[in-house]
Amino acid sequence: MKSQLYVLAIDLGTSGPKVALVSEDGEIAACTVRAVPTLHVGADGAEQNPEAMWSAVSDACRQVIAQATLPAGRVLGIVCESQYFSLIPVDAQGRELANCLLWLDKRGGPYTLAMYGREPEALGRWMEVHRLPPIPTGIDSLSHMLFVQAEQPEVYEKTHAFVEPMDYITARLTGTVGANACTAFPLLLTDNRRIDDVHYDGDLISMSGLDAAKLPPLLPIDEAVGELKRDIAEDWGLNPGIAVFAGMNDTQAVAVGAETFRPGVGGINIGTTTQILAHVDEMRSDLEHAVLSMPSPLPGRYTVMAENGLGGKLIEHFMRNMVFSTDGLADHSSADAYAGLEKVVAAVPPGSGRLLFLPWLTGAQSPVTDPNARGAFLNMSLDTTRASMLRAILEGVAFNLRWLLPAVESLCGSSFEQIRCSGGGAVSEQWSQIMADVMDRRVLQVANARYLNSCAAAFLGFRQAGLADLDQVGKFCPIKRSYDPLPANRDIYARMFEQFVAAYESNRGIFDALNADTGWGGA
Repeated sequence: MKSQLYVLAIDLGTSGPKVALVSEDGEIAACTVRAVPTLHVGADGAEQNPEAMWSAVSDACRQVIAQATLPAGRVLGIVCESQYFSLIPVDAQGRELANCLLWLDKRGGPYTLAMYGREPEALGRWMEVHRLPPIPTGIDSLSHMLFVQAEQPEVYEKTHAFVEPMDYITARLTGTVGANACTAFPLLLTDNRRIDDVHYDGDLISMSGLDAAKLPPLLPIDEAVGELKRDIAEDWGLNPGIAVFAGMNDTQAVAVGAETFRPGVGGINIGTTTQILAHVDEMRSDLEHAVLSMPSPLPGRYTVMAENGLGGKLIEHFMRNMVFSTDGLADHSSADAYAGLEKVVAAVPPGSGRLLFLPWLTGAQSPVTDPNARGAFLNMSLDTTRASMLRAILEGVAFNLRWLLPAVESLCGSSFEQIRCSGGGAVSEQWSQIMADVMDRRVLQVANARYLNSCAAAFLGFRQAGLADLDQVGKFCPIKRSYDPLPANRDIYARMFEQFVAAYESNRGIFDALNADTGWGGA
């Protein structure tokens, strides 16, 4: 019997890393999770300590390898995918010079707005060659670089390169500082018009005012970056010299794992936030609805991504801060806040007693971009319960996805016959059925939903090693169950969705008035 080979896959999310050891047959031999704290700096700053990231990754990898009890020679290589729009300044050895500025950090916004003010041609050029212009709210990595340049000049001066988290981990593993067409996309300085010739664009760099020498060199996406350092291999129990494959961001990984490169297949990923995913064969974007395409780790393809806003974070917030909170009123803490979720949601009729939940607790993203939008429960009555509020949250996220879906399908030039659902939210059978009903599409619930990113990244590692092809994605990312829309729920959800959109339109002025930065004095 053939001895299985394995890839160690690192999924470095905002909350911390998930690590899985995945076989060439797609089986997870061992897996674990670690947490990395987020440091909030004032009203707009959000950082993480890169050394804490590395320590969490290293500890998780060490545990997974020990837990699997495999001969070291069976581990073929390592691959890392991660969150993005999160920036780390590093030295020539790949060691951090300051904290990571997360995608939640908005402190670069004023410098991006200033750049637009002095460069009237900027928006047109960015749309022509990159298709995602710098974001005025400052959440992208170019805005982060501008913030470091302006407010941390000593860090900027020492920086050898600005890298995303997956490239930081890859540099720690190999000593090679670099990026690729996929991982450099969030820096917003690449020309992406030809997928086989992605390169930094001189005009974009000049307009940004950044130093081109501080950008990581672009390496191939379809081959290993280097070899694992000897000291790390010995510490983890691996053979030195194993391959460290090219990384990608988490969206690109999950879009492959959900097989959205196949005709008529779309993807939804519900983690902290929620995205609709797809693939196209040329660079496209819909700036009006905030739908974009970026290089895919699959040759000749682009990943379509539309960030819909908060997803699983809404459930976490409701359960931990409202249902099972501990405060001056009482201690309602629970060891497992989600234990009864499926049963409770199933007992509430579709429509949640005509209770609407607006899910924009941190602002709306796509299909409308509105940083002032906020969340609400609408149409509460004396019949409203915690259970109906919980179901309304799940339905509210699904309504937001339904609102976005036509824009994504229009960009792709076809409708989705099926939508594959992944992420922590896909663990819920009730939520999967709600999404099928609300969007009126067949929803396929992937198995190992929490580890789809890792399994997809492992598949891409095997592919880079020449040991897997696209026909084998399914064994790494199999489907657990299919959910068809229930005809009995079509009318209630159509009516609720109409009022969901109307609720946003009706409340825009209130959102702006309540959440404007001026006019409130010391409030």
